[in-house]
Amino acid sequence: MAVETIEQRSTVRKLAPRYNVLLHNDDFNSMEYVVEVLLKTVPNLTQPQAVDIMMEAHANGKALVITCALEHAEFYCESLKLHGLTSTIEPAE
Repeated sequence: MAVETIEQRSTVRKLAPRYNVLLHNDDFNSMEYVVEVLLKTVPNLTQPQAVDIMMEAHANGKALVITCALEHAEFYCESLKLHGLTSTIEPAE
């Protein structure tokens, strides 16, 4: 009886690059509206987190909303823009 050996391959999974979705401060939208849009647009974001993001953008000019794969980042960025907010994406470090 012949014994077959199965060649073992080590697979190294390369993680997909991650991207930051940034919210930029503007002088047009109310703070309440920005929080509302963040809560509608980004799943699992809590009210306190949305308020923190809005306040950081207000104080510093921009704030990190979420870090995720490029396709998701583009979706979130576009969703924020469709609601009248200023948003960009950049590669996460």
